[in-house]
Amino acid sequence: MADQFSKAAPAIELSGISKNFGPVQANKDIDLVVEKGTIHGIIGENGAGKSTLMSILYGFYQADSGTIKIDGNAIKIPDSQAAIAAGIGMVHQHFMLVKNFSVLENVILGAEGGAILNQGIALAKAELQRLEEDYALDVDIDALIEDLPVGLQQRVEILKALFRGADILILDEPTGVLTPAEADHLFRIFEQLRDQGKTIVLITHKLREIMAITDDVSVMRQGQMVATRKTSETNVEELAKLMVGRSVLLRVDKDEAIPKEEKLTVKNLTVKDDRGVVMVDNVSFGVRAGEIVGIAGVAGNGQSELMEAISGIVTPESGSIHLDGKLIDEYGSADPGALRKRGMAHVPEDRHHVGLVLPFSERENAILGYQGDDAYTSGMFLKMDAIEADARAKIEQYDIRPPVTSLKASNFSGGNQQKIVLSREMERDPVVLLIGQPTRGVDVGAIEFIHKRIIEMRDAGKAVLLVSVELDEIRSLADRTLVMFAGKIVGERGPGASEGELGLLMAGIEDGEEKHE
Repeated sequence: MADQFSKAAPAIELSGISKNFGPVQANKDIDLVVEKGTIHGIIGENGAGKSTLMSILYGFYQADSGTIKIDGNAIKIPDSQAAIAAGIGMVHQHFMLVKNFSVLENVILGAEGGAILNQGIALAKAELQRLEEDYALDVDIDALIEDLPVGLQQRVEILKALFRGADILILDEPTGVLTPAEADHLFRIFEQLRDQGKTIVLITHKLREIMAITDDVSVMRQGQMVATRKTSETNVEELAKLMVGRSVLLRVDKDEAIPKEEKLTVKNLTVKDDRGVVMVDNVSFGVRAGEIVGIAGVAGNGQSELMEAISGIVTPESGSIHLDGKLIDEYGSADPGALRKRGMAHVPEDRHHVGLVLPFSERENAILGYQGDDAYTSGMFLKMDAIEADARAKIEQYDIRPPVTSLKASNFSGGNQQKIVLSREMERDPVVLLIGQPTRGVDVGAIEFIHKRIIEMRDAGKAVLLVSVELDEIRSLADRTLVMFAGKIVGERGPGASEGELGLLMAGIEDGEEKHE
């Protein structure tokens, strides 16, 4: 267990780490000690500096000042190769895998000069199998990555790090795309890694996960380290207050929904991807004014394609969609611009590629898609004063940080990028609001705010369709929950559905029987 390593030198010791990006100080005089053979959580608001700190540790950035010690030895980490050589591995939130390569090929990719691989592929294969057995990371090493579910893809990333000799593993939001059962299995893997002497640094915004799996937790706020606690000696309320600097409501406070007429109707919708594979398979449902319908499911089961079809981004293979009682394409156009004019607002799950133009400023992104509105134009010219005033109002109302309208969207943290998109779409007074992954990568204080706004939209009579891989979020917000598996809706549940019940449906299991596709 963790205690047997407590007398050893710390696995990680950071002293006085500071990092500036121009006028923005991302890290300020940070001290951090991570004991060997422990699971150490790092939490903080978006923009608190935790990702920058871990990027310094992994060699993506170099600190302006401060020292790094690994196993008691002061070292320099100029790049990720130096981090790997120091026994540090990092599993990114978005996996760094080649989809059409096998598990074995992905694991050895970039390690071609390693001692094991130099002695032959057979030896590398044997070493990989040993790692799988030692750490319960069961996966078919000959399988193609594209054929594996996301939970197994994540195991491949962990195997990559272990194959390169990592004794310290940094994991960034590792459960964001997992079912509850997959997350529980991952936690068991973490415990086994820890019990065999590995050190794990876990970056997550999920306080429940922090309490469930970590030995210690450090809290960052505004670029500084404000507290470190033994997990057994704290609670989610204290951690949330440390993160945000004030008390945070950790539950969604809402009245029972009073739904009215149906505003969005989807009938027998089928959607194929670019390869001709059916991703949405004959799906039908409706969303009424004054209710939130949640769609739960593991990423990759058709939710994204469903939202893209409803919002006009892709054309369905068959079926129909009615908005406010009228067929979506009755005017010969179902593109996103036309749908916006008819009262559909869309917060896409992929904010980088669909929701924002990253090189554009905050004020430009704040009107993106609505730039032709009379409020922002005068003939052929934009009303720059009106656009500036609009952006400043949204920044204030949604607490977008930093409050700089001229700053490029790429320079905001993920959570603040999300607020830019949310403010743009929610302030349009839509008939139907589509929201994909509303709080992905968003801190606890912002989550509280976003959830309140979604409930306010419902109570104002909007029809809200919510897609989220976060079961807690679905269970807290949705008045009805539809579960998608392999492109189909496999069940509908009311607000009282348990996490276990929804989790089984997400895995394709209903009433104890597994669905085979």
